[in-house]
Amino acid sequence: MKVLKIDHIGIAVKSIDEAKNLYSGLLGLNHEGSETVAEQKVTTAFFPVGDTEVELMESTSPDGPIAKYIEKKGEGIQHIAFRVENIEEALAELKAKGIQLIDEKPRRGASGAKIAFLHPKSTFGVLVELCEKQES
Repeated sequence: MKVLKIDHIGIAVKSIDEAKNLYSGLLGLNHEGSETVAEQKVTTAFFPVGDTEVELMESTSPDGPIAKYIEKKGEGIQHIAFRVENIEEALAELKAKGIQLIDEKPRRGASGAKIAFLHPKSTFGVLVELCEKQES
């Protein structure tokens, strides 16, 4: 498995519009765009920082994973995402090494990325996302 970089840090928020005030207004980060991923019941907003990004995530439904996360733990860092060269190979390798996977197969994430999550029980309490993106 080849990890290329930290792709992004996902932050669960109740309101992207309110959180944008901090990230754009106070910190001066450029808002790259927002996208709703219906299958994940989430709207995302990306803010590039050097070679990585901050991803704000707002639930589109009270039963969505981000709404449930905020209800349980409050707003804040929800996951860290590592970009990998080949997500299918990475998942197979990690599973063979005994890592508990949330996703056995990749699913579609924002910007058409392939994503999959590792269970925090296997990653010292951190929700880890693997992502594979096609370079443009």
